[in-house]
Amino acid sequence: MARYTPKIPDWPEDERPRERLIKFGADKLSDAEILAILLRVGNQETTAIDLARKLLQEFGGFRGIDSHSVAELCEVNGIGVAKAAQIKAALELGKRLFLEETRIKDKVESSDDVYKIVSPHLRTLGREVFKVLLLTSRNTLIAEKTIFEGSLTESIVSPREVIKEAINHSAAAVVFVHNHPSGNPEPSAEDKRVTLLLKSACQTVGINVLDHIIIGDQGFFSFADAGLL
Repeated sequence: MARYTPKIPDWPEDERPRERLIKFGADKLSDAEILAILLRVGNQETTAIDLARKLLQEFGGFRGIDSHSVAELCEVNGIGVAKAAQIKAALELGKRLFLEETRIKDKVESSDDVYKIVSPHLRTLGREVFKVLLLTSRNTLIAEKTIFEGSLTESIVSPREVIKEAINHSAAAVVFVHNHPSGNPEPSAEDKRVTLLLKSACQTVGINVLDHIIIGDQGFFSFADAGLL
């Protein structure tokens, strides 16, 4: 039996998400209303608002949506490739805006600064990624480089690659960063061994290792803050 679902254009104007955004500002809209504007339309059985609510509930909010692929989003009835791509693009825009605001300062003065720079892209990844932040002698950020992807082990990590990047960018100091897809940022014994290996290698060429930070889904672990450097 067909369902009689009122379409959003048939709603009173002060209840439509796009009109509410224009009149009151985006910050006054709910998560579902923001997402509904991106989706634009629903399908024959549901409105864009209902579809947005379904996505948010099924994936546990925007962070959950961000951690899933386009193909996984398309498994939800009413979400095709175009809609999924629009959602992923909007989430990426949000990350890049956040990073622009963070990097206005340019200086890395604490573990919190590092977390703000790298967490938008690392905390929802389903695979392990190892990065190095290259800094000047005054801790100004020069560049952020991905060294490898995969489990962090002594057999995989390459001190030579880290040193090469540091020398190529004339970096005086570095901060290592990697994520734990499990969500728990506590360092493993292997994390500790690799950190000491990298620190020793960098010291031989006069590069200062300021920290190694592990990103979890709700926070981070800093080797420097914990006194392990």
